[in-house]
Amino acid sequence: MKFRTLSRLSVAALFVLAARAHVGSSDVYLDANAGPYQLFITIRPPQVIPGVAALEIRSETPGVRELRAVPVPIAGPGAQFAPLPDQLTQSKTDPQFFTGSLWMMAPGSWQVRITALGDKGQGTVSAPVASVAVATKKMQLGMGLFLGALGLFLVGGLVAIAGASVREAKLNPGVQPSSAARRKGQLAMAVAGAVLVAVLWAANTWWNSEARSYSDTVYRPVQMNASLARDGLLTLRLTDSGWLKPRPNAPSRLKLFYVRHGLEDLVPDHDHIMHLYAIREPGLDVVYHLHPDQVETGVFHLQLPAMRPGTYRLYADIVHANGFPETPVAIVTVPPGLPSRPLIGDDSSGSAPDWMQASTDANSFTLPDGYRMEWLRDGRAFRAREGRPFRFRLVDAQGHAPKDMALYMGMLGHAAFVKTDGSVFAHIHPMGTASMAAMNLAQNHAGASAAGSDTMPGMNMPNMDMSTMDMSNMPAMDMHAATLPNEVSFPYGFPAPGRYRIFVQMKHGHTVETGVFDTTVQ
Repeated sequence: MKFRTLSRLSVAALFVLAARAHVGSSDVYLDANAGPYQLFITIRPPQVIPGVAALEIRSETPGVRELRAVPVPIAGPGAQFAPLPDQLTQSKTDPQFFTGSLWMMAPGSWQVRITALGDKGQGTVSAPVASVAVATKKMQLGMGLFLGALGLFLVGGLVAIAGASVREAKLNPGVQPSSAARRKGQLAMAVAGAVLVAVLWAANTWWNSEARSYSDTVYRPVQMNASLARDGLLTLRLTDSGWLKPRPNAPSRLKLFYVRHGLEDLVPDHDHIMHLYAIREPGLDVVYHLHPDQVETGVFHLQLPAMRPGTYRLYADIVHANGFPETPVAIVTVPPGLPSRPLIGDDSSGSAPDWMQASTDANSFTLPDGYRMEWLRDGRAFRAREGRPFRFRLVDAQGHAPKDMALYMGMLGHAAFVKTDGSVFAHIHPMGTASMAAMNLAQNHAGASAAGSDTMPGMNMPNMDMSTMDMSNMPAMDMHAATLPNEVSFPYGFPAPGRYRIFVQMKHGHTVETGVFDTTVQ
């Protein structure tokens, strides 16, 4: 017999924006190097497709005179044959800030290819974007009433014109129509009315067909069911909704721009097929960053480590072969006395006081081994959808930088931004919100050169083969060739006002430290 989860598939329905690899957090943030220029990129995808994506780009490097951007598929022939890019608008008051908009014409895994031109030459970087429709926009009531009244007026006018054309068109001015002419006019009006009713019925049928076709493109997330056995084995079963899966009778545009083959095409993202965050509710006081193994298509197993009892919300990051990311959600209850194991490999955990008893002004978090993690805030209040870098630093008990800093799964750190009501979850890397798998696809298809345009964003670190890279090839870091910095930065913007908790993970030696910070967003 198994301890069944409180697992509710309806949970996933509450978080439709999980399409963009996060829950309730749709905007794309990237701290990227376009050749010699460091850019802080914000992309706000549309909620309907076709739709317009908004771009905001700040050049952290002076001397950029022009930015150009174009959306292209992240893979396939379209990635190699991009249309002419649009030129972004440079701010008159801030010459390092650029804005623009781009049409996203089809659903799928896309990239926005950005080219910077300036005093140091030219550079290119590609930002992965999951282009999906997450809603259908309904007509406003006032507009509907106005158009309905206008339609009735036009139909009535056409019927009246048809009758008048038969009844009076051939009469001299001032002559009254005969009874026969009036009967012919009435017949013409009846025929015209019947024809218009048929036309309106056909138009309504076509409209409903188009609406059903469009509804097939509205994102339906992968669903996840979690079950926990008495021996501590967690089983996660993913169920594909069939969204944008090619069908024999599907419209041709869907066959061209389908997003996923089901669950057979999942690929590793920094060494793991799935990254699972388990966060205890309601206090968000315990977090585990775990990595289940895929035992068959869509089925994952994980022998749970020693976890504190309670109800956990599970966020599972996965990536499809074309770079399209998803984050299915489930809930599981861990009972006391469950058999368990120690944390091994890349698995890690952290704990903090309940968020309701925590301060939103604390900039320092003391870790169990005496180390301390610091949040290097700039003092500005946080506002919804305002992108900025979040900087953190790890120091030892004496306040010094650890001499044994290490990469955690190929990166200087990982962060999870969570709204306390569970409606927002975002797993962020130092480069931003995109997965490494999508970034590598985008940069490879963009033809980025090894000379510097394809680098770990904001860090001048090559994003390929990071575990074996030469640390001396990192000019932005003033450090010894064998030493990693003890600071990390994450580009992000809170999607909505409210209370948030941030889990930050950095590694020194063989120890993964988890700092916990709280803030309120206006």
